[in-house]
Amino acid sequence: MMIEFRFVVGDLARTSFAYSPFQEAVYSLRTWRDPARYPHQRPWLRRLAPAFARLDTELLTGLIAPRLWIPDFLTPRPDRPRPGFERQLDELSRTDPALLAGEFTAAYGRAPLPPVVRDGLADPAAFLDRICHALAAYWHSCLAPDWWPRAHTILEADLAHRGKVLAEEGARGLFASLDPRLTFNGEVLTLVKKLDRHPWPKADIRIGGRGLVVLPTLFAAGAHTSIDYTLPPMLVYPARGRATISETPPPVTDEALTRLLGAARARLLHLLAEPASTTELAHLLAVTPGAVSQHLAVLYDAGLLTRARSGRSVRYVRSELGERLCG
Repeated sequence: MMIEFRFVVGDLARTSFAYSPFQEAVYSLRTWRDPARYPHQRPWLRRLAPAFARLDTELLTGLIAPRLWIPDFLTPRPDRPRPGFERQLDELSRTDPALLAGEFTAAYGRAPLPPVVRDGLADPAAFLDRICHALAAYWHSCLAPDWWPRAHTILEADLAHRGKVLAEEGARGLFASLDPRLTFNGEVLTLVKKLDRHPWPKADIRIGGRGLVVLPTLFAAGAHTSIDYTLPPMLVYPARGRATISETPPPVTDEALTRLLGAARARLLHLLAEPASTTELAHLLAVTPGAVSQHLAVLYDAGLLTRARSGRSVRYVRSELGERLCG
């Protein structure tokens, strides 16, 4: 089984990367639906289980089909590289309620709809409102406070890595780096899936000037796209480093580096093998942004870090000298 994305002149130039906190919130529901498939996610699932239990859990888990497919209206293609959660939640609230029944049926396939979905579809407008409120509560009580800053760092690092691959290996190498089942011959991007109990229908998707948006996620085993192939083209792939989402900060193991810089600055230098902002580092290390900022300033002034603005934040990464110092 295969999906083919067909490029014409100009389509590759309009291909872009993005990531979406809203989509990550929806995709993360897969872990609550079937945690056995996401062993690396279990530590944060255990931490958030009490808060999740107080939410509309029957609905939230019912949004995900047994085969872990998701109705397309819940994962809209971002209209910008880093859309905010509230922006896409508002977009969801303006979905035509008449679409819900068909999209849930497409996601569930031959599996029966759970009662919470079946009963909700009797009044799709009210059901859509309930979905929006449930997702907002899930985001604000479970994900936004502590989980998203770490996930945000992983996704930013993934995009930085893909930019490097594109510069060094071109589009063919870039697509191959997203998933080994992807091949690109300059005109057609092909995604091949082995036959299994959840087969894809063969698809020929013509990008045709609409642009292809490519998104990393922490909650996919392989690349995939929308269920409805007529929607604006989108390719979702597993983010590099997603298995580290539950890791604690690495210890400083280089004794000489610790004696030279101090434990806090040595740890920061080790962490900044990938770009990160002051806020992200503060969340990761469970310290105040002010404390991190002071150490970053010293490391930057010493020539061990470089920095660049990304949107509203400044992201730091080790300089060539910092790389040599870390060995």
